[in-house]
Amino acid sequence: MVTLTIDGRTVEVPEGTTVLRAAEKAGIKIPTLCDHPHLQPFGGCRVCVVEVEGLRTLQPSCTLPVSQNMVVHTNTPKVLAARKFVLTLIFSDRNHFCPYCQVSGGDCELQNTALEMGMTHWDYQPAWKPYPVDASHPNLVIDHNRCILCRRCVRACGELVGNYTLGIEERGANSMLIADTGVPFGESTCISCGTCSQVCPTGAIIDRRSAYQGLEKKTESTHTVCVQCSVGCGVEVLTRDNRLVRILGDWDATVNGGVICKMGRFDPLDDTRERVKTPLVRKDGKLQPASWDEALEVIAREIKAHQGKDIAGLVSPRLPAEALAAFHSLFKEGLQAEMVASMDGSGLASLLAAETGIHEDTLDVLHRADCVVTVGLDLYSDHQVLGFFIKRRLNTSTALVVVDSHENRFAEYARVALKPTVGKESVALQALVAAIREGHNGASGNLSELAGKAGVAETDIAKVADMIRKSGTTVFVYGQGLDENAAKALLEVIQQVGDNAKLVSAKGAANSLLAGQLGLSKPFNPKGHQAVLIALGDDEPSNTLIQQLEGVEFLAVAASHVSRLTAMANVVLPVEMWAEQEGTYINLEGRVQKAKAALQPTEWVRSSTDALMELGKLLKVPVNTDWQTAFTSKPSPVTLIGEPA
Repeated sequence: MVTLTIDGRTVEVPEGTTVLRAAEKAGIKIPTLCDHPHLQPFGGCRVCVVEVEGLRTLQPSCTLPVSQNMVVHTNTPKVLAARKFVLTLIFSDRNHFCPYCQVSGGDCELQNTALEMGMTHWDYQPAWKPYPVDASHPNLVIDHNRCILCRRCVRACGELVGNYTLGIEERGANSMLIADTGVPFGESTCISCGTCSQVCPTGAIIDRRSAYQGLEKKTESTHTVCVQCSVGCGVEVLTRDNRLVRILGDWDATVNGGVICKMGRFDPLDDTRERVKTPLVRKDGKLQPASWDEALEVIAREIKAHQGKDIAGLVSPRLPAEALAAFHSLFKEGLQAEMVASMDGSGLASLLAAETGIHEDTLDVLHRADCVVTVGLDLYSDHQVLGFFIKRRLNTSTALVVVDSHENRFAEYARVALKPTVGKESVALQALVAAIREGHNGASGNLSELAGKAGVAETDIAKVADMIRKSGTTVFVYGQGLDENAAKALLEVIQQVGDNAKLVSAKGAANSLLAGQLGLSKPFNPKGHQAVLIALGDDEPSNTLIQQLEGVEFLAVAASHVSRLTAMANVVLPVEMWAEQEGTYINLEGRVQKAKAALQPTEWVRSSTDALMELGKLLKVPVNTDWQTAFTSKPSPVTLIGEPA
């Protein structure tokens, strides 16, 4: 530990801590613009300069490491004059007309810093040169007039996301933020994660969904869980007047550390589907508004009229754990329904855990992997935050291997990409086992034969095996694109690698892990079942599902939005969407998290859990929401981490 004095206060911090972070620990505020706690220190803006006894010049506190007995002054006349001069130069560099900027009035760090310094004007004539506004991107706008060249967006794109789309061209007064080699932002390699807009200290990069909807400081903030996939990222949802304004990554979230993807940040704001506002019951061929009591009674009557084999139930894994447990309790245990499934359709992880005892690792292993092998998933399109974790390490020592029989854009980042013939993934993995075995003990094997059957080059298989052997830690990440044979072949690879192998499963939707543990992740086939209830929530029904349900005698749907499925139903129950519901989510690594409601539902809308429990009462079937017991009733691929707050 190092002891120093800042503005007369004694502070003790670990060696290597910067003066800026030491001051924060002491409760002393030093203004910054280019600094961000989740980015590497840069020292570009010089707003954070301080005076250090014994040093001739002022020092940037964001890059200056502490030393024993250091004495720092943060508010001397010399320091304040320097900061004001720096801010004056920044304001005069471009067209920073605060009254016309959408983040003016409390959301702009540049404006706030100037006001805190007592600045009401600048002493130098601004450069009146008009700068372009790039609105070519579907989700983001770059206004170069507001840019202060702090490079936060550039660093975040590289350090946090690993995409390296943004950069700076030219030098001095001609410096300009660019995408790739200077192409329009909308035509660049940007993946629309929006991290750049979240770290921007001014109005230079704005989220076009939430722009000009008022100040963030006047919104209500709710920290909750993203339910778009099983990663379970922490998000901060900003609302005003009970409507969504903006979604941000939660910097304090353990899972994602502030980064989120397009599906978590922008897609929920694009949801323009019509809401189901009241219960509906089909009368004279048309859906008519009804009370909850009437709608539930109709469902209960139809279920009672059919025996277990005639009843089928389908649930969305986007629902909270309590709703999944209630659904399982009602249909599988209480009603003894033969066909009870989730919309995920794959419980591969739970199946393999039960059959092999394989145990998966937490996401921490991705942050220290020497080699990552993805099998049967495209992290460019799905579970993108896992892709961020991998991509940000590719410029260091981490090697990436992609194994997929289909087109896979994540393969663009791979050192080796294996594309076996469709249906031959298991054979390719068996070839990898043979190659690793040969490299370990020199024994001849059937590598050449297996590689030929799989449709991959023997040299590529050998190269991957060599990379794995030389790696300290190899993380295998597999997705739902694997069938059972390929998954078992992957386990053979892991067993051959030994203690240096780690395994992560990219499961489906938010609560897919729990759905698998409940035995719900299996193909849904309503054929032969005359009464079907679907707990859809805010999920979207597929065309396949709609076709499967044609001709069903009785269909009840608990949904938050109008769809072709609700149009087919005999009864529709209005339930909460993701931002309205509270409950528990267990992410792909077993982390238990609590979702909190950011919006209040309208009067007639209820939670999916309440709807299922009310139905159970009418049917005189006990319904419980004890998901913990259900989760641990059979071998799990992961260990539960923590408890919901």
